[in-house]
Amino acid sequence: MTGLAPIDGVVVLAILAKALGYGAALLAMGSILFTVLFATRAEASVLRLARHLAVGAALLGLAVLALRFGIRAARISGMGFEGATDPMMLGIVWDSPLGTAAIWRGVGELAILAILLPRVGQWVALAGSLAIAISFAQVGHSLGEPRAPLAVLLFLHLLAVAFWVGALLPLHKAALTPTGADLLHHFGNVAAYGVAVLIVAGAALAWLLSGSVVALFGTAYGLVLLAKVVIVSALLGLAALNKLRFVPALRAEKRGAEIALRRSISMEMLAVVLILFATATLTSVTTPPINL
Repeated sequence: MTGLAPIDGVVVLAILAKALGYGAALLAMGSILFTVLFATRAEASVLRLARHLAVGAALLGLAVLALRFGIRAARISGMGFEGATDPMMLGIVWDSPLGTAAIWRGVGELAILAILLPRVGQWVALAGSLAIAISFAQVGHSLGEPRAPLAVLLFLHLLAVAFWVGALLPLHKAALTPTGADLLHHFGNVAAYGVAVLIVAGAALAWLLSGSVVALFGTAYGLVLLAKVVIVSALLGLAALNKLRFVPALRAEKRGAEIALRRSISMEMLAVVLILFATATLTSVTTPPINL
């Protein structure tokens, strides 16, 4: 298929590591955004969960970042897994855009840990979240042309996605708290703006990288992207169902409302996992049509 790179054991490991790294980064960023935006509305237990998620995700992200260096070295060396520890190959990777991205992401994930500190900690962590978002614009398909619009669109798209991803587990817990219904209602109102940014920025990125609608159906990049769009559409459908049906039912204290809502949020989590793997595949083994 056009634009599809060969897939072997190293590539599969690269996809898995990328998906895990993406998930860790988005969860760390989003948990901080949730903590900052809903500090006065969420109960202490929900905010504590968000902070713990941010720290755990940041630590996981740092570990995966180191692993990805070895995997990248293995891929470019042509020696398979033996190349993962080759000093020369690791040096080449460090001097590549991945090295620049690693600096931004590593600094950002370390800054996330400041969320455990009182007062200024959340602002340091928020700056770390922005640094992580910037790191994604230093590597991958966003390095194509037009460079500046791609970088800005990706930055906005990632912040919107992270806000959603980071809120899922705290909201899942909030559904069982006395003030959870009001928090979920407020989140739905705020998330509407985030969804708009996600859709507009995502559509613009897809257009700039594909070049035409026809290219979406004739290349590996386009087909994987279309699969991702289908999953995202299902995710948006679940979110709409939550806002229009389950959250109002929870506010009205209808029997079983919290169970239905938590089940729906769990399905959103599953959709996010699928999207992460689709994105990792998209950036690991496919080439945007404009670069073919």
